[in-house]
Amino acid sequence: MSATDDILAAAFRCLEAEPSLRGLGLAVSGGGDSMALLHAMAGPARDRGIAIRVATVDHGLRDGARAEAERVARDCAGLGLPHEILDWTGWEGRGNLQDAARRARRALLAEWAGRHGLEAVALGHTLDDQAETVLMRLARGSGVDGLSAMSALRREAGLAWLRPFLGLRRETLRAWLSERNLGWDEDPSNADPRFQRVRARTALQELAPLDIAAQGLADTAQRMAMAREALEALAADLSGRALRLRAGAVEIDAVLLARAPEETRLRLVSAAIGWIAGRAYRPRIASLRAGLQGAGQGRWRSLAGVMLAERGGRLWLCREPGRAGAPVAADALWDGRWRLDPPPREAEAGGLRLGALGAAGLAGLPGWRDTGLPRQALLASPALWRDDALLAAPCVDPAGPFAARIVAEFPYPTLPH
Repeated sequence: MSATDDILAAAFRCLEAEPSLRGLGLAVSGGGDSMALLHAMAGPARDRGIAIRVATVDHGLRDGARAEAERVARDCAGLGLPHEILDWTGWEGRGNLQDAARRARRALLAEWAGRHGLEAVALGHTLDDQAETVLMRLARGSGVDGLSAMSALRREAGLAWLRPFLGLRRETLRAWLSERNLGWDEDPSNADPRFQRVRARTALQELAPLDIAAQGLADTAQRMAMAREALEALAADLSGRALRLRAGAVEIDAVLLARAPEETRLRLVSAAIGWIAGRAYRPRIASLRAGLQGAGQGRWRSLAGVMLAERGGRLWLCREPGRAGAPVAADALWDGRWRLDPPPREAEAGGLRLGALGAAGLAGLPGWRDTGLPRQALLASPALWRDDALLAAPCVDPAGPFAARIVAEFPYPTLPH
């Protein structure tokens, strides 16, 4: 099979994975991989009646990035595709730049897709990217989840993220572009050894004499993905037998949890922490073990913005009160996951704020113990305020004028409330 056949076959497989797809976004930076994505996906998608939109994220971190984005815009105009440049202005000069840029890019693309009603976004990652990711995660001591690396299809918050070229080499895509006189831009940061991915790319070349190559590492990622699927099934089974969601907190049967294999226990508790705190990454395994050990002694322990304690045969996990979000407008999303339902009418909303119930609010609700919920959980539960006056505490008084709902779905089945 020729390179052309491989690339077009990958494009068709990607679209066949989402047979009901009507709106597809393409994330195109202007590099060789994403320009191949643009030119290879546009035709097959159009043939299937799928509306295509293209976005380029400009991180504003180097000279020339804007010109590259505008070049993508010109190519899109030639293909008759709408294009938008998404600007990132959130870098404060602290922390891991590449990780921050990656998170920002994902958030900007998700917001853009939602604004245009797109059901999926395709990314130009290749087999080489997969191999480099596995190598970097090996260096961090990652487990099964980390080594399973990237997937060809991932669903998150109602959006499908597609990677049609994970089975193709970077050089194959560039050769395909060159044969068609289609240009691309090389990001100079791809040669900067300050970045771990660049060092991983160099290391792969140096490991070739040991027969450690991109294809083998990508194959390892596939096998780890199979193992991860099996481990996820075990966690889902335990969750469906042992876990309840209560007022934004998580209650787990401590006996059933203790009987499960450690990997399953840690996976389920990590999922609960991520759901409560809105974290994309699991806590480090040493911190997780220490947190569970302390919680098992009946003391409240803090871990990644979440409080843990075992009480009466139940392991409770709830938002750490001091880490809950600042108050927001009554019709806004609070602490990354709560909304009032229904929101106050516009005429009443002025001056209303949605925030944590806190100690002051809880003190005015003497019947809170009747909920059966720990005090820590209720302190960080949502409340509607006007100045210092408490108007509603939906988790304590569900019969009140407002309910509160969590917009983030728990990743596993749960017991009834």
